[in-house]
This record gives sequence, C-alpha cells and structure tokens, in this order.
Amino acid sequence: MRGDRLLSILLLLQAQGQMTAKQLSEKLEVSERTIYRDMEALSGTGIPVLAERGKNGGWSLLEDYRTNLTGLKEPEIRALFVPPSTQLLDDLGLARISEEARNKLIASLPSIYRENAKEVWNRIHVDTSAWREQKERIVSFETLKKSIWEENKLNIAYQRADGKTNERVVKPLGLVAKGSRWYFIASKENDEIRNYRASRILSATPVEETFERPKDFNLAQYWESSTKEFIENLPRYEVLAEVAPSAMAWLPFSDRFVQIVEGGSENQNGWIPVKLLFDAEDEAKGYILGSADQMKVIEPKELHDKILETAEAVVAFYKQER
Repeated sequence: MRGDRLLSILLLLQAQGQMTAKQLSEKLEVSERTIYRDMEALSGTGIPVLAERGKNGGWSLLEDYRTNLTGLKEPEIRALFVPPSTQLLDDLGLARISEEARNKLIASLPSIYRENAKEVWNRIHVDTSAWREQKERIVSFETLKKSIWEENKLNIAYQRADGKTNERVVKPLGLVAKGSRWYFIASKENDEIRNYRASRILSATPVEETFERPKDFNLAQYWESSTKEFIENLPRYEVLAEVAPSAMAWLPFSDRFVQIVEGGSENQNGWIPVKLLFDAEDEAKGYILGSADQMKVIEPKELHDKILETAEAVVAFYKQER
C-alpha cells in the first residue's frame, strides 16, 4: 500500500508541479504526518523532492526531473478509458482528436489489457444532455477558447439575468461544463474572479494585451468552492403541505425546482404531510396550483391565501371567455 502511495505522490508532483502537504493528504486520504514521512522516504531513495516554506510553499520535484512509470493496473486502465461526453468534446472541437488519442493509447497497452480497455467503451457511455433542454448557442465560443490558451485579455459584452448588458475587460481563466451548459471563468481588472454563462456573452473581442495567469489558481477547486457558495446562498422558501396518496408516486419526478425535505405517513384524514423547499414563493405557487386537488398548503398561511386568490382569478377569467 505504501509503495502505491509513494508512486501516486510522485505522479501528482510530476503533473501538478507543486502541492502542499494538506493537498496531498486530502488527495490520498491520509494524514499530513504520513505525507511528511512519505516525503522522507522518497528523498531517501534519491528522488529529488524539494520543500519550500512560506505562504505559497509546498512540495515539488527538482526542475526537469521526470521518471517513466509503467505497470498500470487493470482498474487504472479502465479509469483512463471511461468515455468522456461526446457532446462536450464536440463543443471543444476535440471529438475526433480524443478518439485518435484513445486509439493510440490502446495500441501502446500490453495485449492482455487491450481488449478490456476497448470493452469499457461498450459498457459505459456518458451523455450530459438533458431530455428536452435546448442546446445553448454561444456566439463567441471560439474566441473564448483561444483567449484561455493564449492568456489574452478580452473585452466582453455580457447580458445579465435582468436583461441589461454590461461591457468589461476580463482575464480568461477557464471554461467549465455544468451538465451541457458552459460557464466562462475570468477575473476582472481588480482580479476578482467571476462566472459568466457563456451563452449570455453577446460579443468577445481580444484586447492587444496579455496577462500572467495566477500560479496558484486551480480551476476545479475554484469551481467546487464557487458552486458550494452559490448553493448555500440560494433563497429558501419552505412549504408544509399535505399530498393525496395517489400523488406521492409522481411527486419526486414532477419538477426540478422543488426539493422534498421531509415526508411522513398518512394522517387521520388520509393525506400525507410533506415539507417542500423552493427557491421563491412564485415557484411554490405555480407548482402547487399545477397539482390541482392533489396537494393543499398548510403553511405558510399567506401562500394558502394567494393560491386561493389566483385560482379564483383563473376561474373568473375563463368564465368571461365563454
């Protein structure tokens, strides 16, 4: 086990360049003390591991040190050949190149593993598209991709959720696919990092000025942190309701904007109490109205009254149309 871990540390440092003991311990699921002991062991075998102290310090390998490591295990080979999303590769213009790279990698494997690697493609398929979601059009996608690799500043016009358009100069840092939707990650002139929905970027024009990408910026870690913060700050609107038993079967599949927090058993009236979580009152009102006589609001009382008012207004409107 320790030999595998030492090999993993060596591969991580070769790939990442520099990592702290904390980052390595989290990645390998061991204590920081264990990492320090492993570093001593690596150094004792003659591998040039360097420790840099301070705020931006960490462990790294001596510059230009490389080792050719072979002997991939069968589960590791399977992990390498799990197919990526064809849709996302198409967006990036990498679908054909990805297939060619996988074919070359298969050709380099020992024959005993070659068929198993191919079989992964026939047993696992990744589809990131939604059932009815329309593919978003991104007018400046090629410019966004190019600017990320060339570290070139962009002047973008971005349409906000309220319909207004802002124009600003940004420093491109990366692209993130959430499902089938792309987000452009960039920092403003004051180095504040922001997320932009790529389909809302109305135009992107390169500025004749490059920038130095932050050495400590990790796109995956940033996105994870940003997503967590976004979810934590989402508005919460709780509703206590009662649901007819016949509706409980379809309730979990009825809408993506509602979360079932709690569910109980039938009460003396034959209804099932549930606690539902929405982002806003209007979402709750529309959802419950759509359930007709299969759901009734218990709390909050003001939502109960608003649903009644809306239902009466709908009835009155259609009576006038006769």
